[in-house]
Amino acid sequence: MNHSEILEHYIDATNTHDFKNVKKLLHPHAVYWFSGKNCTTSEEIQRYFESAWNTVKEEVYWASNVQWLAVDQHAATCIYTYNYEGYAEGKFVQGSGRATNVFVREEEGEWKLIHEHLSHF
Repeated sequence: MNHSEILEHYIDATNTHDFKNVKKLLHPHAVYWFSGKNCTTSEEIQRYFESAWNTVKEEVYWASNVQWLAVDQHAATCIYTYNYEGYAEGKFVQGSGRATNVFVREEEGEWKLIHEHLSHF
């Protein structure tokens, strides 16, 4: 799998709304920065994802305007616009913001997400 495929795979895993699928793609020392919350453990990251999935039901998440800023055999960093839509309190909602993802390639050759930073426009 190459670096651009891992981003797609990560987004697909997110859209399953099952954290087990997301966790398979996370580096053990992953750090997430959200607009008001930092998550530095797998448990904190899981709680944040599950809270978001409970808040926005049937959420679909996708990336647009993806730009790979730095890529080599060990790490890949991209920025993109994140987009989502779903239902909150029974009403259709949608939104977008800025995202940064940093992936690292482990010795086995697998890419893992080590950092994600999401913020509103």
